[in-house]
Amino acid sequence: MAGFDDPSSKTDAASDFTPGAQIPLSGASGQTAATQALASAAYRDDGVEKLIEANPEATFKKPKISLFEPNLGEAYARAVQTRLLGGARAPLIQSFGIEPQAVVEHCLAATRVRKQRDSRLTVVMSLFGLVFLPGVLLWLGAFQLRRVIAGSKDKRAGAFGTVALVAVGALIVLFAIRLPFGGLWALYLRAMLVAPVVGWLWAKQICERYAKDLRSRWENLLGGGGVGAKIPEAVPQDPGDAGAERIRLGLAKVTAEQASNLVYYAGPKGILGMGTRWGSWQLAEELVPAEGQDDINPFRSWDVVRAIHDQLRMLERGPLHTGGFPTPSIRHWIVSPVAEGAKAVKRPEGQEVEGYSIKDFEIQRICNEQQFGAGNRHYLGVQFVLWDGQLVITLLITVTVLHHTLRIEVTGHALGPVHGLFTSGPKAKTKEVSKSVKFWETRTVKLPLVEAQEVVRLSARAPFTWFPPVLDFLGGKLALPEPFGLRHAWADKPWRHRFMADDALRAATPVLRVVHSAAIRVLAENGCDVEKFGSRSLNLSGAVQDAKPGKADVYDA
Repeated sequence: MAGFDDPSSKTDAASDFTPGAQIPLSGASGQTAATQALASAAYRDDGVEKLIEANPEATFKKPKISLFEPNLGEAYARAVQTRLLGGARAPLIQSFGIEPQAVVEHCLAATRVRKQRDSRLTVVMSLFGLVFLPGVLLWLGAFQLRRVIAGSKDKRAGAFGTVALVAVGALIVLFAIRLPFGGLWALYLRAMLVAPVVGWLWAKQICERYAKDLRSRWENLLGGGGVGAKIPEAVPQDPGDAGAERIRLGLAKVTAEQASNLVYYAGPKGILGMGTRWGSWQLAEELVPAEGQDDINPFRSWDVVRAIHDQLRMLERGPLHTGGFPTPSIRHWIVSPVAEGAKAVKRPEGQEVEGYSIKDFEIQRICNEQQFGAGNRHYLGVQFVLWDGQLVITLLITVTVLHHTLRIEVTGHALGPVHGLFTSGPKAKTKEVSKSVKFWETRTVKLPLVEAQEVVRLSARAPFTWFPPVLDFLGGKLALPEPFGLRHAWADKPWRHRFMADDALRAATPVLRVVHSAAIRVLAENGCDVEKFGSRSLNLSGAVQDAKPGKADVYDA
């Protein structure tokens, strides 16, 4: 794919992240809404400033020539596929609740459709632009002048830009009719001024046809009827097809990173990809022998965690047929701390790491030994993906033993729906005008999908499509928020949606009780006095029912 960096020379056969047979993941079902909403942005034709408004941490480098500025879909597709498939890219944050590979595939598909359009526009520009280059440059200069002036905040300046364009057109027509000389040069000069208009009419038909195609894909994705993206360029046609092989390996690498069990805690931002911590409940009591025993049986934190893990598997079972919990994803997580304003994260290396995941023996060691001071920490996570991927509820459990005190902490994290920008469908371009006879009444007139200045913009950009770095330099480039993850970068808070907030709050109570009952059973089996633990557990069971989320990651100190 043009514009991607070559992979590192250190990559060898051992670095092939191809997942082989595709087996559905346990938590992958029911995630289509959020995935398709994020994928639909690749087909949009809005202004790129809407994407910046959705997340101010994303930035857009101002264009050198505003006529080459990309729209939202062009900038988003280019930024996502470069960020996720680039050879020297930084590590990604997991996107819980969506399938990031499907999103980047739609970005590639959108780019492919636009390249087909730009191929035809390039032919038009070659026929009319090379032969009649002075006239094309004159018209482009007029549109650029209008775009610069109309981009001003002063509305009168925008109106002046339109008047200036009309004046330039009138002067060109007048100059074409009355020339100071005759002969062959006069004919060429007239053709030079008129031919770009003929080329524009041809280009307009091409742009209209592909605009309908892109909008239909956008609408189908949001309507739930979108089909999978077709990206034949990701399938190697022969052993020497390096471009397709890079894309194939890049997509496999995205899938492998998505399956990583390492997450990052960034202070008030919470755990990246899981959302901020809205609640925290701690059970901490002294370990003393039960009555009639001299001492307790030695055990480790991992023994308590393993018992909790086994008991949490029964969450979807209940005494009544009420629907209840769907099957949750229960995983052991390693949480690594990063600075709140960190712009990148670092993947660990060494014999404790396999692919992008921490090995089981290292997980156990961290759980038992790294409970105080510097270093990563172990958490057992219960994750529910609800509302077709729009809501991700994660409850993390950690067990620590310091001196004679056993502490069991349960924290709640919630990642809300994707920003409303991504769930808004295409709107027909219409205009209300007064009726000819009944002038006091209005009627709706359907406008063309592609306006005159948009045809000029697309035609000007078309020849540079095969040189993405040049196009980025001339038209500007979208920089995604870092550390980047497709899901958390565009997530809203779930508390604005009553039912989503209810689901997040309701999940905490049963999980907390299962955790406490499993831990108390292990303590009793090892000869511990569990009376204080039981009393404290009852108090927490009452406290967790307070239906009011807080900001547990923001300390008032």
